[in-house]
This record gives sequence, structure tokens and C-alpha cells, in this order.
Amino acid sequence: MAYTLDETDLQILKTLQKNAKLTTKELADAVHLTPTPVFERQKRLERQGYIKKYVAILDPDKLNQSLLVYCKVKMAQINNAIATAFARQIMRMPEVTECYNTSGSYDYLLKVRATDMKQYQEFVLNKLGVIENVASVESTFVMGEIKQEYALQL
Repeated sequence: MAYTLDETDLQILKTLQKNAKLTTKELADAVHLTPTPVFERQKRLERQGYIKKYVAILDPDKLNQSLLVYCKVKMAQINNAIATAFARQIMRMPEVTECYNTSGSYDYLLKVRATDMKQYQEFVLNKLGVIENVASVESTFVMGEIKQEYALQL
């Protein structure tokens, strides 16, 4: 059954994007409802997939993963079997925090975290570079973070 989000649903989502640790009572106060309907709405939003999961956003510098690299991967050839195999291998690489199949000059865009340049080099040579059909890799190193927003505009 398709469900259209109303203004209260949107307000719940906006509020949770700012702070997912709110208790049901705190969330209810923020959207001006009582806890029971807010709890039911939140559970429905979870069941219907509007809320995928709740996470803690960690500080990579404090965890010695301050090198952030965007890595563009060009495949020598691409078909369903090659794409599936590539995705399966990328899913097993903890250094890759995000992977997107893209159009244009490159087939994939990877977001990679590493402790330093040496660890990134080892990742490229020993993990990414050994994947069959990878034709080229272009790395863009992030020098400074200007804006990082996790919330979707609702």
C-alpha cells in the first residue's frame, strides 16, 4: 500500500535527521504530538523504508583515518557479470565507505578512508589494482572539508 507523507511525517524525519538519539517523548514534544502516535509513525516510517537505519557519525581524525580520497575507477570492459563481481569485491573492502556506479569518463566513484598515503597506496596496489577488468584509477585527495551534510532536504 502506497503511503503519502504528511507534514507531521516530514517533521519527524527532519527532527530525527538532526538528532536520532531523541527519546519518543522528546520527539513527540518537538513535533507537538503525544508519544504514542509519534512512536507509531516512526515505526511505520522504518517499516516502509523511509528510515533506513540509525548511525553514530564518528570523527575520522580521532580514529586515525584522516586521509579521504575520491577514487574514480574505469573498467576495461563492463557487463552484468563484471559489474556484479566488482561490486562483490568492493563490498568486502572496509577502506571503501561509499561506492557509486556512474556515467561519464569513469564507471565507479569510490570514497576511501585511509590512515595515510602509504596505506592508500597499498590499497590501490594490493586490493583495487588486482581486480580483473580495472583499466585505470584516478585519485583525488581531499585537502580540507568545507561542508559535510548528512540530512536530506525535505
